[in-house]
Amino acid sequence: MFYYFLYPLAPQYTFFNVFKYITFRTFGATITSVLCCLFFAPAYIRWLRRKQMGQCVREDGPKTHFVKKGTPTMGGGLILVAISVSVLLWGDLSNGKLWLAWGTTILFGMIGYIDDHRKIVQKNVKGLSAKKKLLFQCLVALMFSFCLYRVQDGNCVLTFPFFKGWFLPLHVFFVPFASFVVVGASNAVNLTDGLDGLAVGPTMSTAATFLVLAYCAGHLKIAEYLQIPYISGAGELSIFCGAIAAACLGFLWFNTYPAQVFMGDVGSLALGAALGTVAVITKNEILLAICGGVFVMEALSVMAQVLMFKTTGRRVLKMAPLHHHFELKGWAEPKVIVRFWIISILLALFTLSTLKLR
Repeated sequence: MFYYFLYPLAPQYTFFNVFKYITFRTFGATITSVLCCLFFAPAYIRWLRRKQMGQCVREDGPKTHFVKKGTPTMGGGLILVAISVSVLLWGDLSNGKLWLAWGTTILFGMIGYIDDHRKIVQKNVKGLSAKKKLLFQCLVALMFSFCLYRVQDGNCVLTFPFFKGWFLPLHVFFVPFASFVVVGASNAVNLTDGLDGLAVGPTMSTAATFLVLAYCAGHLKIAEYLQIPYISGAGELSIFCGAIAAACLGFLWFNTYPAQVFMGDVGSLALGAALGTVAVITKNEILLAICGGVFVMEALSVMAQVLMFKTTGRRVLKMAPLHHHFELKGWAEPKVIVRFWIISILLALFTLSTLKLR
């Protein structure tokens, strides 16, 4: 919005020329996003308490989690509002890729809202059934993937980090592949969101990493220098990623141990989908698996646990997802959280280093 209203004033007032630059608008979006969360969160948490939007706790979960019962949840709605306000104010609203990423995020957030609503209002700890949730996720992801396929005129490839010039043409297989990435990322973040601030930390570092990757992919000279695919218009996703990282930072103030509010599925499903869409648009799907390694580990731990139990009747872990395994081994909750954050930061730094390892 600022881009349209203020940048045209640049010929008369030179200062407004700064709104042309993605870097300036990215800083503006990050500041706006974090301030939205910090300023509105206290009132939002009070509203959730009045509406009795309290967390339901799994009966088979760690016993230490029973004290969390009744803690306000659905805080992810505030994250989505902060992201939306920042994107609408600072983004170039003529950019189709920005709309695709933002729209997909909001739709996944709506799926999460339905799930949370069933858990809280209907007192059903399982919420929306797994089949229905997966169906809705796949439908939204397929819509996003097909639209992106049309925008890219079918020029869809899978790129490989570490190797310059290595591309795997996907052609029509791009749609199911991209859908798998988005749905997988969404569910992986959702599975990670089991401890106070656990999912927010890796989401923040991953979004910050993709801020850099999106800017590089959208800048012709930088993309040529780094020998990465140039994606026209991808630079605007830096604003989107900056808003995500900043919203998570502001939310973490209230979500850190012991949490005053949880993000709920409305936040975790949406944030995972947001990361997945940016990775697909910038052609960095493999780097998402590396940078979001914490999410991958959590998802694989659940898959391994289910597979082993169904085939042998035994369990690989004391409890899945992985963070509960370490809790039951005696690790204090803050220790699990901080160590997962450290791993996430290290993976983010390694991901950025791949820009020069080609």
